[in-house]
Amino acid sequence: MPTTESIAAEAQSGTQTIHLPATLQRIVLTGFMGAGKTSVGRLLAELLGWEFLDLDTHLEGRAGASIAALFELHGEPNFRRLESSALANALARPRTILALGGGTPEQLTNRLLLEQTPGTLVVFLDAPFEILFDRCMLQSFASPDHIRPVLASPAEAESRFRTRHPLYKRLARVTVATAALTPAQAAESILQALSRLP
Repeated sequence: MPTTESIAAEAQSGTQTIHLPATLQRIVLTGFMGAGKTSVGRLLAELLGWEFLDLDTHLEGRAGASIAALFELHGEPNFRRLESSALANALARPRTILALGGGTPEQLTNRLLLEQTPGTLVVFLDAPFEILFDRCMLQSFASPDHIRPVLASPAEAESRFRTRHPLYKRLARVTVATAALTPAQAAESILQALSRLP
């Protein structure tokens, strides 16, 4: 029987128990808009009995303003500094599933934080741009809260995707192709991949 010293957590995946590496303290989900970071992250946290934290929501709570307002009030350079501070704070939390904003990995400071914080594993939720774009548009039709101004120009959005995609891939120790998966299936795929890590 595994002890608390030998594992960080267990999760019931179907009928089998998944054993995670003992040093694992947090799982960070990265990917472009529409990849499912929040929905998959919540499910994964529930399966593990860990905390779920959305970096954008965490940043808004710390700053007392919405992401849009922070951009407008402070400009992107100052916003990115606030984002890095919120990321450092979030990475201090144990037993946490952290969903990043799509642009978070573009900043070198953030990449270094993710790479150098012990016990942190980055998972890339990958899908083709066309599928991600369609998911975002469906979300925006379903709820005004999900309207994403950066998608007003599909060409610019695709350019952002092309810039960020190699950064997501480089940061991640685990990549899950989500195009054909439900959020629950993606969470299960992550657990299976984690159980195979050394």
